[in-house]
Amino acid sequence: SSGINAEWPLRPGAKPTSFRKFYERGDFPIQLEHDTKGNKIAWKVEIEKLDFHHYLPLFFDGLCEVTHPYEFFSRQGVHDMLEHGSHKVLPVIPQLIIPIKNALNTRKKSSVCTSLKILQHLVISANCIGEALVPYYRQILPILNIFKNKNINKGDGIDYSQQRRENVGDLIQETLEAFETHGGPDAFINIKYMVPTYESCVNN
Repeated sequence: SSGINAEWPLRPGAKPTSFRKFYERGDFPIQLEHDTKGNKIAWKVEIEKLDFHHYLPLFFDGLCEVTHPYEFFSRQGVHDMLEHGSHKVLPVIPQLIIPIKNALNTRKKSSVCTSLKILQHLVISANCIGEALVPYYRQILPILNIFKNKNINKGDGIDYSQQRRENVGDLIQETLEAFETHGGPDAFINIKYMVPTYESCVNN
């Protein structure tokens, strides 16, 4: 098959995620619910009352998953927690960096696209988060720079549907712009250092 996996073979020995283990043990207060729009998560507790230090990194850990239902639950769980977390998200940022990096490093199209959309949601989920991410650019941005430079949207099978926002190059550009827009005065120079081809969306 062509695409990201063809260019970047998966690392052997990928272990099951902590998210999967917790899910299979029934440790998450969630269940699958079907409605007219499709699947959604039914939370058994109010999201605002969750221990974000415990749960949010675990849901982020599941972003490496590509099989149902793990992929669906982790992605939707992250979006739900970011939607309702407000001030609870910021203190957990340091614990989210390695799971984000791991998901990007899988180099699987679905994981990469999901992670980029989640990074965009993360920076707008509460005040100061964009600035809090700046020190972690060194860990997150090198892999984006590789994807950007390889221009992985060219060639067979890689021009993903615009409707589903799965064009990796476009998502990387949107993510970097979100980082710059919400990252405070030091964001641009730090993005530029890690992704030299990036041009400011603010200074123009």
